[in-house]
Amino acid sequence: MPNINEIKIRLEGLQIGMYVSRTDRTWADLPIQLEGVVISSNEEIDMLNKYCNSVYIDTSKGRSASPMYWIVDSKTSEVHELREDLGKNEYTILRKENYNTVEPLSNEMVTAKNIYDKVEKQICQAFDNLEQGKLVDISDLKDAVSQTVDSILRNPTAFKLVMEMQRSDHYSYNRALATSVWCGQFGRHLGLEKESINELALGGLLLDIGKVKVPDELLKKRGGLTTDEIVMLRSHVDFSVQMLINHEDISHNVMRMVATHHERADGTGYPLGLLNKDIPIFGRIAGIVDSFDAMISKRPFSSVIFSAHEAIGNLYELRERLFQADLVEQFIQTVGLYPTGTLVELTSGEVAVVTAISGLKRLRPTVILILDENKQPYDEFNSIDLAKDKDKTIKWDLKYGDYGIKMDDLFL
Repeated sequence: MPNINEIKIRLEGLQIGMYVSRTDRTWADLPIQLEGVVISSNEEIDMLNKYCNSVYIDTSKGRSASPMYWIVDSKTSEVHELREDLGKNEYTILRKENYNTVEPLSNEMVTAKNIYDKVEKQICQAFDNLEQGKLVDISDLKDAVSQTVDSILRNPTAFKLVMEMQRSDHYSYNRALATSVWCGQFGRHLGLEKESINELALGGLLLDIGKVKVPDELLKKRGGLTTDEIVMLRSHVDFSVQMLINHEDISHNVMRMVATHHERADGTGYPLGLLNKDIPIFGRIAGIVDSFDAMISKRPFSSVIFSAHEAIGNLYELRERLFQADLVEQFIQTVGLYPTGTLVELTSGEVAVVTAISGLKRLRPTVILILDENKQPYDEFNSIDLAKDKDKTIKWDLKYGDYGIKMDDLFL
């Protein structure tokens, strides 16, 4: 029976404290015993580099290795091992599907609400278990993600709208689910296969689970952090990897996504300081999505909340330095300059909520009018396509709660 704790890694990933269970050489080829031992010196690492091409480590008996150094079979690493061209438009290599909206918003909203109610219970239970130090049933989370992705593929708008309407005060849960949904929408836009979109969405859900091992007072601390506090906060990436590494249901793609979502194109990210060409594409996608959702979320350690429009602008400004520029532009095409669920005020004085993005006219989405020019609620909500209605355009976007609007009162 295979050892689920055993991982094959490249030699660059070797560190003191790792347990080498076996190598790609026979024991007779090694001048000293370097199998079945914990590495205790740099000299032993040098010896393995001299005689071996790869080694197997047992994570139950020693330190783990960053998923960046894992060696897996070609089938499980297909998405991340595209190394012939890591320049512009790499994502086009992954495009396999062209998704169309097959369900009207009104129909899919009903289905999405039912899915959301079930998914919410599964995810809340998982986060409660994490906070109590219990194991998480990954199969339940994969089922929840699969149902969410199915809804996104039928109609990319409905589930996001439902999620905004049902948004709770649980910061970690809200961020995890929102990031998962953004990842699913982005994967749909990029034309990835459904299995890959499921991986993206699952990775988005699990990005920050390691924060349950970071002191709560540190996560909520306002103001500057000490060097030690920064190190502790950044260690959540390693904690996440350690919590997931022994789950058979977690794919290599998801693991590497979780491990690299804080890496940045110019090498200023963490924990490895990778340059863009060395960050797997799912990690690059996660970095963009996670940063965007962080900017528009109410965070316990900051009073600053960006509107979605402002966050998109910030991403665009950072696209050459911190993120892959063309991938940022693809994300902006995915969510639009005014993403689904955004409250907006029109030049007419009316208030509306964005319900669909126009691929060609991103400043003119489809909206549902909810308040008239005097900020009084309409008796009936009417949908208008601003791409066709030349008399009205968006004046600015609003923040959640402006004019006393509660999203859950609008549609559900």
